[in-house]
Amino acid sequence: MKEQVVDLEQLGQSDIGLVGGKNASLGEMLSQLGDASIRVPGGFATVTDAYRAHLRQGDLETRIVERLAGIDVNELNQLSEAGHDIRSWIIQLSLPAPLEAAVRSAYKALGNGDELAVAVRSSATAEDLPQASFAGQQETFLNVRGIDNVLRSIRKVFASLYNDRAIAYRHHQDFADADLAISAGIQQMVRSDTGSSGVLFTLDTESGFSDVVFITASLGLGECIVQGAVNPDEFYVYKPALAAGRPAILRRTLGEKALKMIYADGTEATTQVIATTHSEREHFSLNDDDILALAKMAVKIEQHFGRPMDVEWAKDGTSGDLFILQARPETVISSRSANQTIERYHLLAKGIHLYYT
Repeated sequence: MKEQVVDLEQLGQSDIGLVGGKNASLGEMLSQLGDASIRVPGGFATVTDAYRAHLRQGDLETRIVERLAGIDVNELNQLSEAGHDIRSWIIQLSLPAPLEAAVRSAYKALGNGDELAVAVRSSATAEDLPQASFAGQQETFLNVRGIDNVLRSIRKVFASLYNDRAIAYRHHQDFADADLAISAGIQQMVRSDTGSSGVLFTLDTESGFSDVVFITASLGLGECIVQGAVNPDEFYVYKPALAAGRPAILRRTLGEKALKMIYADGTEATTQVIATTHSEREHFSLNDDDILALAKMAVKIEQHFGRPMDVEWAKDGTSGDLFILQARPETVISSRSANQTIERYHLLAKGIHLYYT
């Protein structure tokens, strides 16, 4: 029987076809950058063949093709109805028995029984391509506890490959559904609900200037920043000064941070969004030591992958430790910057000025 799940630490960048781009990069950092003070929460990933096996049940592949045939993706009602039908089919269908057994065993091995909180993240095989970026189109589920909820979240991750936005995007980019597959990454949660989290870039996202690390940070779980629901704190760190051991923080901007996402308590929802206090809004969500530590991690990640990177990070509110949750190539800004040119013109001769009255 083929392997159904793989420990993240056993994966590397060459395993994109096996577990998708996001999980492959997590494995790469766990296996190659652990000695470089890069902390990545452990976990495991389902293989993409397990997703394909799920769709082969009940001839679901054929039903999906038939449901999408002839719809106009520019007609929102048609797109919404088709997407809803397909996602419902995928979620309602039990996972194949070999996959379910493997997930149960791997989740148990992580420890702490059904009390263990994990994130269940999507990882597609066609994320962050030079000609098209599928990143951010699929779902992430946070603070998932108990094997039954983990299994349900994996089915939701599989179904998210047929979000309305994803269906339309593939159509406009001429990507066939058969060419794509998805993996679910099950990763131990970082208690950033009581700490902070955010996204950093190894260049300036406005100008493409590559000698800075640009860090955004807010309180609580990182989905508020990822979804653009909060105005975060911002920090710029100058790479040459950082490498030389000199003061390197160029700028700090205090964000409003009006909201934060935390663990839900005693409800069906796993997370909830609440308002921050006046004190929380008036203080930075990272201190200078954290800012510099994140910048150093960012530089090491960029050097290892050999290109500008887009990185999600989290600070555990209990231990104070910083973790890297995701790292992917920064595709939009860097490609745009690479195509920018400066043209210089030299005046070879002066013309005759004509004046009319």
